[in-house]
This record gives sequence, C-alpha cells and structure tokens, in this order.
Amino acid sequence: CSSDLQLTMIRDGQGDHSETKVALAMFEALNAIDHRYRSYVGMPVGAADADQQAAAMTAATEVLLKLAPGNKTAVQESYDLAMAGIAEGPAKTNAIAIGRQAAAAVLALPDIDGSVKQSDYRPAAAPGQWVPTALPVLGPYSVAYRPWVLKSASEVRPAPPPALTSERYARDLDEVKRLGAMNSKERTSTQTLMARYRINSDEMPALRELMDQTGRRLVDNARVFALYDMIGDDAGMAMADGKLHYDFWRPITAIRNADRDDNPATSADPAWVPLINTPNHPEYPCGHCIGTGAVAELMTAVGGKKPSWGVRIASGSLGTSAVQVTPDWDEWARQVSFSRTLGGVHYRFSNEAGEAMGRKVARLGLERALQPLPAGEGRPAS
Repeated sequence: CSSDLQLTMIRDGQGDHSETKVALAMFEALNAIDHRYRSYVGMPVGAADADQQAAAMTAATEVLLKLAPGNKTAVQESYDLAMAGIAEGPAKTNAIAIGRQAAAAVLALPDIDGSVKQSDYRPAAAPGQWVPTALPVLGPYSVAYRPWVLKSASEVRPAPPPALTSERYARDLDEVKRLGAMNSKERTSTQTLMARYRINSDEMPALRELMDQTGRRLVDNARVFALYDMIGDDAGMAMADGKLHYDFWRPITAIRNADRDDNPATSADPAWVPLINTPNHPEYPCGHCIGTGAVAELMTAVGGKKPSWGVRIASGSLGTSAVQVTPDWDEWARQVSFSRTLGGVHYRFSNEAGEAMGRKVARLGLERALQPLPAGEGRPAS
C-alpha cells in the first residue's frame, strides 16, 4: 500500500515542483510520526500513534487540491474512499491534523527566487537574416525557481565544452556523425533500439522494487521519493543554467556547418539528420545524462550500486516494450548517456559533463536535506 500510495499520488502533481511538493509533504507528515530524519520545513514531532497512511494521504491530498484544482473531484473522491477504510478515533484524527500541517508548511515554501534576473532568449542572427522562429522550451524562469538543495542553479555549472578547433571536439563530432545519423551504417540494430528506448526512462519499477524490500518503513520510502524529486528538480535547473549559459550548437547544426568551425579534422555534411528528433534547446550539457546521473547516485546511496533484484527500468517512449534489467546503476547511466549519441543529439563530452553534474547534485542533496537523525534523537526502533 505504501509504494502504491506514493507512486500514484506523486504522478498526479501538475506544474513545476508540484510533484516534489506532494512527495515532500508526505515525507514531512510521516517523519513527524516516525521521527527518523531532519525535517526540511521545521515540522514538529507529532503523535507517535497517529495513523501513518492517513497522515500521508491527507498531506498529499491537501497539496494536490491546491496545486491541481482541475483534478479536484477525482482527488477528493479517492481520498474519501481511502479514508473510509481507516477506523475513526484519535489515531485518525491526529493523522489528519499532522497531514494538514505538513501540507501547509510545504505549500508555504516560495517558488520563484526574486533575486534571480530572468533574461529572455535572443536568437543569434545577423541583421535581416532568417532563423527558425520557435523559441527554446527553456524559458527565463527555468533557472529562477528556488532550488531545494543547491545554493543556486549555477552551483554545479560545468567547465566550457571543448573548443571547436580541438582534437576532442573533432573526435566526438565524428562519433555522433557516424553513429547518430538517421541512415547510419555503423549503428547496430540493438543500438538503434537503445536510442529509442532511452528517450524517456521510467524508473518506477526500480523504485517499487526498493520500496517493497523487507524492513523498510513508510518514512524511509517517503524520504527516497522526496529526495528523488527534490534532486531531480535541482538537476533540471542546473541543466537549464548550463544550456542557456553556453548556448552550444547541436550536432545537426555542427555537422551541416563543419566547414565553418576552423577545424581541419571535421567535414561538413549539409544533408545530415539525426536518428531521433533534436530537442528544442541548446546542447551542452546533456540533460538526460544529468538526470540519470542524479538518479544513479541517489539510488546507489539508498539501495546499493548493484541491488540483488537488478536495476529495473521501463521506457516512457516505447510503452509496450519490456522492462529492461541492467546489472547496476552505473551501467544504466552509461547506456542512457550513450543513447543520446546513438540518437544523434549529443556529443560524448556533453554526456560526460552532464552525468558528472547529476551525480554531484545528488551527493549535495544527500548531504543537505532529509539527513538521518543521530542516534538517540529519533523514535526508538520498533
């Protein structure tokens, strides 16, 4: 019940940071009852005998009713049905109060950091020259949310990409040109499937496996989900910061204009197209790689690098495909990173920079938020 509750209710969040607020509110409610970790919002310790399921459901519902008003009826009906199965009494009453308090504390957190200057994107073009008119999906607000664990969106900004005239740039451009082309003769059929399978990853099978392990408490699971979303939000901000700061060209642009990069080791192919559609935002660093690096680092910390049940990851882009099992989190992250080159949308140097950024965000998140309480400060072990 605990895994299903968190998995399904988190998915109902809408808008930036909404999913994270649902997850964090559930954690705060459960942690107030089964006090094991540092509160993010300064939540006081609550009644130890309060019903944990009721508290978590109340916290999630209160946040969803506020942030997803379009789903109000469905959310309220689901909540009423679930709560009808919990016996009336002090445990339920106390749980509802704790859940509402947790939700109110999380909803009170600010979203946009007013001190961050938001600058609109300006396409680079010579006066009078036509350029594609679609603006990038990253808006000026993308780096203006208040981070959960980072000090700023730029805290983990990577070093610049290799110079266009460098040997590394030429080597990585040639790799994506050969392997990532729509009509590539060097990419294997398995690699083509990997490029498409990894466009959108669904880590829920792996999260469910961890949540269902014997001995885990509700608050342990809630903490993982909260950290998963908090670290994910900040990794996304770090990605936007890097991309908007460096504004680096995508392979399709670089390969078609390689005769203009002043590098004698590159050659242009004016008709080159990638295997998968190029995302509408700058290339460096790789966003998929940041996200998977963060997840791999977090899951290694909370469940081990090589869990005995395997790393089970589904595909959000090929919904009818089977869940893939990799031996460890590092191998999964490597596959996702390489898939972006196989798809023709990222250079290897961008993949490596992105994964390193994501892992750093996750490490900082584990150091700065929802830390385990020292011995003697939490609830006695039951």
